[in-house]
Amino acid sequence: MALFNFFGSIFGYVLWPIFYLVQNYGIAIIIFAILAKIVLFPFSIKQQKAMANNARLQKKQQEIKEKYKNNKVKANEEMQKLYQKEGVSPTSGCLTSIVPMLVMLGIFYSISSPLTNTLHLDSNLVNSAVNYAQHIPGMPLHTSVNTYYQQIEVLNNFGAMSNTDFIQNCFTQAQIDNINMLANGFDLIPGSGISMLEVPATYGMFGSWYILIPILCLVSSIATQIITMKLNGTQMQGCMMFMLLAMPLFSAYIAYSVPAAVGFYWICSTILGLVQSIVMHRFYNPVTMIANQEARHVALLEQNEKNM
Repeated sequence: MALFNFFGSIFGYVLWPIFYLVQNYGIAIIIFAILAKIVLFPFSIKQQKAMANNARLQKKQQEIKEKYKNNKVKANEEMQKLYQKEGVSPTSGCLTSIVPMLVMLGIFYSISSPLTNTLHLDSNLVNSAVNYAQHIPGMPLHTSVNTYYQQIEVLNNFGAMSNTDFIQNCFTQAQIDNINMLANGFDLIPGSGISMLEVPATYGMFGSWYILIPILCLVSSIATQIITMKLNGTQMQGCMMFMLLAMPLFSAYIAYSVPAAVGFYWICSTILGLVQSIVMHRFYNPVTMIANQEARHVALLEQNEKNM
């Protein structure tokens, strides 16, 4: 948890300047998602190359499995020799698969703790404000509120608290202005009253429009996976079909359970990922990459034979 909170604080340093410029958290998330895709693009290329390498070796891997089907130890040894000979790492694409989830968790912590992770206010002052809000009759924090979202509730109700002596003594005027600015910037459309700080689960399955966030997460994730697999010429079989549904369902569940801004980021990131896949297919087509790798591999073998 401390690690993810650290990521949330780091992302807050990026999100706050963007928000300060555009004054709308939705637009800030879109810009952040674009920047994240640009930064992670080299890793995506590496993953694409890893997929091409694995596709190139599939036939040889199958031959080893068939030959040593009764001797798993020997099969693993031969697999390692194959990877070493071909210069391929079986885990080379793992990091790229993990990073997007780490980014989403970082976004969650920057949004769920907006005062400490986005505005980077002193945690002791923020905790004092939370405790103060808990003793105000009629305030949501006066009843039961998920611990993760206490800062969000302070932010949601800061307009009613900002003129009190306690808050005036707790924060500087510049800090109060920044908190008010952030609180007013979470409307999806300015003045609509549709706040991205709200958690869809609060309203039930079909209690409000917020249910569209997890639904769009699910639809965009499945559509992106199907289109990407078709671009790469991958057939949906067995466990791949399970993963096609499992990950989108998981992301939809997360989007249902956390503030809408997190789900909104995931939707933006997924759509941008689809655009990225189309671009990468144009310039890093797996078929072409496999052919180029085979050509380089043959040339290397020929060079080694000459040297010998």
